[in-house]
Amino acid sequence: MSKHNKVSKEEKAKIVMTVLRGEKTVSEIASQYAVHPNLISRWKQQAVNNMAELFEDEREKIDRKMYREQVHKIEQLEKLVGQREYELDWLKKNYPSQTITEKLKSVDRENHRITLSRQTELLSVSRFSLYYQSEFNERDLLIMNLIDEIFTEDPTYGKRTIAHIIRRDHKIPVGKQHVRTLMIKIGINPICPQKKKNTSKPDKQNAIYPYLLSGLAIVRTNQVWSTDITYIKLKHGFCYLVAIIDWYSRYVISWELSNTMDLDFCLRMQERAYALATPEIFNSDQGSHFTSPKFTALPPSLGVQVSMDGKGRCLDNIFIERLWWTVKQQDIYIKHYESVAECRAGLIKFFEKYNNHRPHQGISYQTPAEVYFGQNKKTAPMEQINICNFNLNTVSVCPTI
Repeated sequence: MSKHNKVSKEEKAKIVMTVLRGEKTVSEIASQYAVHPNLISRWKQQAVNNMAELFEDEREKIDRKMYREQVHKIEQLEKLVGQREYELDWLKKNYPSQTITEKLKSVDRENHRITLSRQTELLSVSRFSLYYQSEFNERDLLIMNLIDEIFTEDPTYGKRTIAHIIRRDHKIPVGKQHVRTLMIKIGINPICPQKKKNTSKPDKQNAIYPYLLSGLAIVRTNQVWSTDITYIKLKHGFCYLVAIIDWYSRYVISWELSNTMDLDFCLRMQERAYALATPEIFNSDQGSHFTSPKFTALPPSLGVQVSMDGKGRCLDNIFIERLWWTVKQQDIYIKHYESVAECRAGLIKFFEKYNNHRPHQGISYQTPAEVYFGQNKKTAPMEQINICNFNLNTVSVCPTI
């Protein structure tokens, strides 16, 4: 389909169903249907949020639709008079430009009262001439993968150092600001000293809990669990992995893989973990997923204390950070998975081996399952697979006793 045509409802539904199947990354789907990845993520969230309306009574749908239309008309009429007067004044000031280039220079991107589409309409120029298609190409995916590898080796590196290493070792010209943009997309931040005055405060709507693990002796299973999200590179895109680990045994309680970084796959992982056991303390970073009221509501209701790392201090959650290093160095970077489905299958095997067969030096060369469940006990691969909740867009593994 053309990028410049309006996408029909049927086409949006087809794209959303492709995302929900979870067989392709968002980048692959965006390339297949020639739409922006951000639109795909937004359409998926809209579909999930409005799914309950499919089962409502027809009369309720009609009443709600009529109410929305009336409210919309009233709002539009209230704005129309003042908006038209403002647009006329703006047009008188900017229309003397004659050439298309001059007209485009007159477009005010910071003007929030007149949209870019309306400005181009008033100036009689195509709105598409203003847009730069910012999609992740193969070069960006390569740089994102290099950033992930460099950051995994040393999480203290910032945008300048990472950009320099990519230019020096991989001969790829890239600036620090582009590296910063891609780091934000991946969802990673370097460890750095905090300023005396904190000018970057978390969202006031989300509660931030204190860090409870400083100086705490970890002496038993289910004393402390922690969680985190990491970026997983694929041949034609990327996906996200979230997991919960028991600090004492290093046992991976539950994990999920998703092709979009939404909250739902974190909630599903959390629910299945609590179906197995209940920790005394649940630790995470201050990311928006883990400070969400939906995510933080469950632990206190079960008598679990919530703990959060200091901002910019990933070593407060050292065991999950070490798990990501192991996953990437011993599986992801070696296997070079091509698709989400292939990555799922590989991670099922990896975590089964990690939990049940791989000896850990930190726990006297026992396996995590031996420590978590008791000597000579482990979770069987087929048992794990059978109880997995194979969602349309995610896959998870949660162990059985």
